Amino acid sequence: MSRPSGTVLLADGPIPSVDAYIERGGGQGVTAALKRSPDEVIEEIRRSGLRGRGGAGFPTGMKWRTVRDDPCPTKFVACNAAEGEPGTFKDRWLLRMNPYQVIEGLGIAAHAVGADKAYIGIKAGFAPEIKRVQRALEEMDQRDLIGGVTVELIGGPDEYLFGEEKALLEVLEGNDPLPRVVPPWMEGLFREPGSPNPTVVNNVETLANVPHILREGAERFRSLGTEDSPGTMLFTLCGDVRHPGVYELPMGYSLSELVYGVGGGPPEGRELKAIFPGASSTVIAPEQLDTPLAFDPMREVGSALGSGGFVVYDDSTCIVRATLAFSRFLYVESCAQCPACKHGTGAITELLQRIDDGRGSETDVETILARALTVTDAQRCALPTGETLIAQSAVQQFGKEFA
Repeated sequence: MSRPSGTVLLADGPIPSVDAYIERGGGQGVTAALKRSPDEVIEEIRRSGLRGRGGAGFPTGMKWRTVRDDPCPTKFVACNAAEGEPGTFKDRWLLRMNPYQVIEGLGIAAHAVGADKAYIGIKAGFAPEIKRVQRALEEMDQRDLIGGVTVELIGGPDEYLFGEEKALLEVLEGNDPLPRVVPPWMEGLFREPGSPNPTVVNNVETLANVPHILREGAERFRSLGTEDSPGTMLFTLCGDVRHPGVYELPMGYSLSELVYGVGGGPPEGRELKAIFPGASSTVIAPEQLDTPLAFDPMREVGSALGSGGFVVYDDSTCIVRATLAFSRFLYVESCAQCPACKHGTGAITELLQRIDDGRGSETDVETILARALTVTDAQRCALPTGETLIAQSAVQQFGKEFA
């Protein structure tokens, strides 16, 4: 692991106890928040420019303000700790290293939006993380460092869509992770006719930033990163690199600096061939390595920052087989509520398998591109979008290899 200049969220090692957390300034954020009105807290977050670190990059202050201003008297906040994006391990690493800052951020969010209860949704199979979070909750509750809100930790299934915010709400209510149609800020937890109970859902890393902003101020947060993407972000780097790991970097560092400067580049004698940014964005080619690691620049080159997970492949990799692995993952993890998604991802996966087996044809490649255009019909979540972007970009960039 690495701590470049300007790191905020990652310490030199695990924070072993709440006492150690307090020695590092823990608890000052929630104390500062409780001395301010909810509107003042939200304004501080808005001025910081904090954007969601779970994938979409939505402004956190705007999300909190929307729920705060909703006339419904019952509101909730939820921490999304159900990380499942391929090639991503940053939320789990944060919970292992310092769950206290995440819980403190959750308490601040509850105060800001007026929530009576908060939830942490985590996969039941994340045993080390659950153990750390349970202990941290007990310790912080004893020290009154959560802001007076009741926090419930709920374990859920080991399914990719558990990490989708609308499906997360279903799991918190005791149901299967089947994404709803309406977003949480419109219809939240335990909704009933006339009582939508709007709910803020923030991921682990987003909430971990909140105590630092309240303790040190929005200006300090903005002193790192870029104008449109302030602060730092955790990046997971894996695959064909010499130094895989989780790294915290100020936003705006180039992808090249992450892959070569921090990760050491591909193994000796190999060259970079492609980078897959998780399972939800277009494949990144070597000539795009100068792209800054920030939300808007990544979008401008046709990809996305996502949750900051990058799988690197060198020139020994078969791109057809790599694309097949991601496609199969999305097919298996599709909840099947949207027929176009389930059947479409299944068809694309089958065609990729045919090509990888040596049984494919030019028609199969054309069909993959055609199915990619319809797989998103009536989608409830972003899973089929990932299938579209990965399949199309892989075929377009590596057409000769598919042929």
